[in-house]
Parts: sequence; structure tokens; C-alpha cells
Amino acid sequence: MAKKAHKEMSFMEHLEELRWVLVRCSLATVIMAFATYMVNDFLFNTVIFGPTKAEFVTYRFFCDASKYLGIAENICITDLDFKIQNTSMEGQINTFIWICITAGFILAFPYIIYQFWNFISPALYEKERKSAKAFIIVSSLLFFLGVLFGYFVIIPMTINFVSTFQISTAVVNEFNLESYISMIKSSVLVSGLFFELPVIIYFLTKLGLITVAFLRKYRRYAIVIVLIIAAIVTPPDVVSQVTVSIPMLLVFEASVIIAAVVEKRRLKA
Repeated sequence: MAKKAHKEMSFMEHLEELRWVLVRCSLATVIMAFATYMVNDFLFNTVIFGPTKAEFVTYRFFCDASKYLGIAENICITDLDFKIQNTSMEGQINTFIWICITAGFILAFPYIIYQFWNFISPALYEKERKSAKAFIIVSSLLFFLGVLFGYFVIIPMTINFVSTFQISTAVVNEFNLESYISMIKSSVLVSGLFFELPVIIYFLTKLGLITVAFLRKYRRYAIVIVLIIAAIVTPPDVVSQVTVSIPMLLVFEASVIIAAVVEKRRLKA
């Protein structure tokens, strides 16, 4: 589609161009996955299993912050009493492969965004096509911010909560490797994609599929959903829930502001 921007394309030609976009995105992901393979010791021991250690940066930050603010010091973590075990023959091999692929996708995200922008750009006005660089930079920045938020906030709080929660002292926490890795992947990817909400709202508003009135009407429901998510992924204390919910609410409010600006310009045009 991007190569034939100045002439009409058939439906099958669009599909063929989309196929090549997906092929290039997959190839970029695989290449970056091989790059992460070269640093697999750092990837697993420091990044993936870092939140399982009491000295992880997030735990130390909240401990220091609680002492500084003079609130309960039991928020400080001295030990995470659980083990991660592998219960299947292919478990560690599958984990190795999928973590490398996930890391490859995250690192290749700017290129993936660039490919999809090239695919949709012929349908945009010339002025909009000129903003490609800004779109790629903003989308990538939001995605990486979401990934960092998921990794440094959501994952540590989830681990802290599930590792300390017990229905009985007779039950020992020994988590399955697959379950732990699934939580890691879903937390960072979902958080990264959630932070893309302003970009998604921008395009939906530009197409007239969403209005500011709609977003404002259902704002209260969005707030409730965010608070429920924060309550699920964090320990049952106000500080942790506020820490998770505020950035998510700010992302939603930023989306509303962007929608208002886009709708105003669209109606004026």
C-alpha cells in the first residue's frame, strides 16, 4: 500500500501489502529476539527474576519513601518467601524462547509502528503524512513508558501480594515457572498497549467513531475500572493502589484532552 500510494489498489493488493508488513514486523522481532539471546544471562537473572529479590529497586524505593513520609514501615520487604519451580520437561526451553520473542517484540516496536504507519499513510492527507516522525516517536515513547510502568510498578506489587497471601500456614507458595512468566509478559505488554490509548483515541476521534461527549459520559465507569484493576494487582493498601491507579487515570484524561482537540479541529474543518 505504501509503495502504491498514488494509485488505487484492489482489495487483494491491500491484503498482499499487509502480508508483507506482517512479514517485515515478524522478521524484525526475530532479529531483536536473537539480539536478546546474546545477553540472556542479564535478561533472565537481572530483568526477569529481578522482582523476585528483596533488594529490587521498587521495593527499596517504597521502603525509603515510607520511612521518609513516616508511614507504616511494614511496607519494607526483607524477604520474599516463595520458590519458582519448573514442572514440565520443555518448561525452561519454552520459557527461554518466548521471553526472547517478547523482548524482541518490545525492542522492535518502533519499527513495527513505522511499518503500520507506512501501510495506513496513503489514506491520510499530505499534512498528516508529514507527521510520521512525531507519530512514531510518541507511540514508541508511550509504549516504552507503559512497559516500564508494568515492570517497575505492577509486577513487583503483584509478586509482593501473591507471595505474602496465605489461606493457611499449611500451604507453601511454590509458583509454577509458566505462571510466573505469563504474569511477567501480560503485565508489561498489557501495560505498554494501555499507554497507547491516547494514540488510539486520536485516530478513532479523527475518524468520527468516538466523541468527547462519549468519553466524558463514561468517565466514571473508566475510573471504576481503573480502581478495580489497581485493587487486583496491588497489595490491599491505599498507597499501592493510588500508585498504580494515578498513572492509568492520567493516561485516560490525556486521551480525553486529545479527543477534544481533534474533534474541535475536525468540526472546524
